[in-house]
Amino acid sequence: MPTDGEGGSTPQSRGIFILKLLLTGADGFTGQHFIPLARAAGYDVVELKCDLRDREAVKKFIAETAPQAVVHLAAISFVGHADAGEFYSVNVNGTLNLLDALLALPQVPQSILLASSANVYGNCDQSPISEEQVPKPVNHYAISKLAMEHAARLYSDKLPLFIVRPFNYTGPGQAPSFLIPKLVMHFASGGGALELGNLEVEREFNDVRFVCEAYLRLLKSGKRGEVYNICTGKPVLVTSVITLLKEISGCPLEIVTNSAFMRPHEVYRLCGDPTKLFREIGSLELPDLDNTLRWMLTSESQALRSCA
Repeated sequence: MPTDGEGGSTPQSRGIFILKLLLTGADGFTGQHFIPLARAAGYDVVELKCDLRDREAVKKFIAETAPQAVVHLAAISFVGHADAGEFYSVNVNGTLNLLDALLALPQVPQSILLASSANVYGNCDQSPISEEQVPKPVNHYAISKLAMEHAARLYSDKLPLFIVRPFNYTGPGQAPSFLIPKLVMHFASGGGALELGNLEVEREFNDVRFVCEAYLRLLKSGKRGEVYNICTGKPVLVTSVITLLKEISGCPLEIVTNSAFMRPHEVYRLCGDPTKLFREIGSLELPDLDNTLRWMLTSESQALRSCA
């Protein structure tokens, strides 16, 4: 391998080892933001190129790739997804196919991150929510993620895996079926009337860059079998997000309540306790909501101009 120049050194001689990192869900919202950050951190990112539901294809790909670290993001993640069965075939069975393939390697990876969701907590009186809170999922997405967690624990004595439960987060590239990008798209287009469901809900709306950085740090420090909330403990009302977007964009907005957008088992407040996370990864700069929304508005406006 070439050196850094006359009298220089290789990355290995400086104690820097490039790890091959397998990423599932690479073409998804989080994956698109995670890849450049992981590569900048020195990882050789390999994207899973087969359907997680195809057990033999997954086994073959993993055997050929032989990753040294894994970040498993692939999932059906939209709570309102029409086919309930797909939550289980992808989120549970797909994860089992991945873990079985990793277990079959001559040398298992050094670190395996499995993305679950804070939705597993459901509606609970405790707030902010710590990892000790007993999960009470109220929709198929959350149930499938909790089932995935329980199934994965059967492998924790053989594989160095840990689980993350991200609270709500957003950023450019998130599907408009999610609330914040739907709002951003509307304001970037000039405002006007918009149909929405229940606005009396409170969520963390964290920045995808914060989430990706937390994942990268946990790859190095996350403990086998542990669960980590990926959160900031800073929830906001949906109405406050709308007000902020009005101020930033200068556009009006008329809200039309549509009962079709209201979920029968709505989780009204979802706020996490980040104590365990920050104890594990140290302090982390957190982009505020104003910064995130401006980033998203700029990105959406540029996309609209390019299509004009």
